[in-house]
Amino acid sequence: MITLIIIGITCIVSFIAFNNRTLMSNLLFNPFVIYNRKQYYRFITAGLIHADFFHLFFNMYALYLFGSLVENSMDIIFPGLGMWLYILLYVSALIMSAMYSYNKHKENPSYNALGASGAVSAILFASIIIYPAQKLMIFPIPFFIPSYILGPLYLVYSYYMSKKGMDNIGHDAHLFGAIWGVLFMVVLWRDALSNFISQLPF
Repeated sequence: MITLIIIGITCIVSFIAFNNRTLMSNLLFNPFVIYNRKQYYRFITAGLIHADFFHLFFNMYALYLFGSLVENSMDIIFPGLGMWLYILLYVSALIMSAMYSYNKHKENPSYNALGASGAVSAILFASIIIYPAQKLMIFPIPFFIPSYILGPLYLVYSYYMSKKGMDNIGHDAHLFGAIWGVLFMVVLWRDALSNFISQLPF
């Protein structure tokens, strides 16, 4: 239910912002503005807006696939607290996935970012910690790969692309969101590592 609420809110705000550039500008992640005007809300609101329909669809589809899985699993792992911890994971991931870019670009007034990619990455990697043997497919690889293999490959790819800096994709947010998703689960769930290892096929 929480996953669907997050998707619903994000879609509504994104669709409104598509046709309202003033709103888009006011919600963007701009480290310079955050630092100088103390508009810390932008860490959160930037995750509610997207560049276009395909950007929105890709993030929300990934959240739908993995968010429900993590949400239901956390209800089992943390009885009575699962819903709140799931919300905390998502919201904190919006912030933590952007901290590196914030410190890197807080003196650069022209840097902007938007989208829920960092939080979605955290949810994806939380699901990998819970179900490391699940098989995932990621474009452009045309076959399924166990998540315990795909996860590290994704981290290496995100790190490489972040250093290369040749496109407009927020690889930093993907990388640090993924790391936060892993840390969140390992710190709060004492059986996280033993659960992960027990599902490995070797």
